[in-house]
Amino acid sequence: MFHPRKTSQSKTILVAAAFILCSITATLKAEGQSVQSPYKLSIFAKNPMATSQPDAIVRWKNSILIGYQNHVAKDGTDGKSSTIVQYSLSGNIQRTFSVQGHNDGLHIVGEDSLWALQNEDANPNLVVIDLESGHAKTFFPPAPHGGGYDDMAIKNGEVFVTASNPNLDSSGVNDFPALVRMRLDGDSVDIEPVLNGNAQATDIPTGAPTTLNLTDPDSLTVDPRGNIVLNSQADSELIFIRNPLSQNKTLARLSVSTAAGPTTVDDTAFPATARDFMLVSDVAAGVVYRIDSPLLGFEPGVAYSSSDTQGFVAVLNLDNGVLTPIGTGFQSTRGMIFVSPAPQDEARHQDEQ
Repeated sequence: MFHPRKTSQSKTILVAAAFILCSITATLKAEGQSVQSPYKLSIFAKNPMATSQPDAIVRWKNSILIGYQNHVAKDGTDGKSSTIVQYSLSGNIQRTFSVQGHNDGLHIVGEDSLWALQNEDANPNLVVIDLESGHAKTFFPPAPHGGGYDDMAIKNGEVFVTASNPNLDSSGVNDFPALVRMRLDGDSVDIEPVLNGNAQATDIPTGAPTTLNLTDPDSLTVDPRGNIVLNSQADSELIFIRNPLSQNKTLARLSVSTAAGPTTVDDTAFPATARDFMLVSDVAAGVVYRIDSPLLGFEPGVAYSSSDTQGFVAVLNLDNGVLTPIGTGFQSTRGMIFVSPAPQDEARHQDEQ
């Protein structure tokens, strides 16, 4: 057994000028939500004009990209589009992109390519945007598991993707891949299974062997030890995957809960330095919040998770899976990242507090 941590179509992009849209920066205080001392809460951005439902967040150089789902159907059947908005690190809008479908996953691949995954329930598409030129190309990855694709993580240059909304057998078991490797090949996408939904794993708190049933593969990240962390959201489980492409891959399961019992989480993230600040989206409120820890900073390597159903941000104990909220009163917290500020943005934010 291993332990993750001991402790604590090409299509035209619609680009809108930033001055047309409204942006609410970190100078505004959050209302109706609270964080425990010594954390500080502020608003990074509110829905720009004609957008709604912020979810995925990713950093590219000195900017932040946020996916707005705009109430588009999760299988893309309504033909509507999501909006990806690029912000400065201080929350000012720089440009926007339109992608057809319901955006859920965003990731920077290589230096300048933004991969945007749409339609996690069915009919998935992948839009790859060159952020330097603004050129976009759309791909349609096969989905033999019956659903769509949700989130991405990169390890050793390989793109890993969660196979979401899988078909279950008559017993309710997911015998399809829950995690795949995705590669581009000309105008097509190659999908290679990495982990089945009913794989064998070790339960972290007890050390006992267990058979997984990942019915809701959702978010992905990579922890400080290099393990891929897969969130099976409705199952209230995180799966830590070591050596994902090896025949000797190792899996460990962590069930997540509060004192009241099992709960769902969406994203989990780990600060890299004490200077990092957190960005977390509230899809229902239409707000992306910024959380700082100005006294001592965030402890590098500690796990933080957002709960979509409970509306909190919490510290996650990686030994027993217990969530301890540090921020409450949100509606549905989803996307989460830690950001190392550029010096000028850090100084400006401190002046505005």
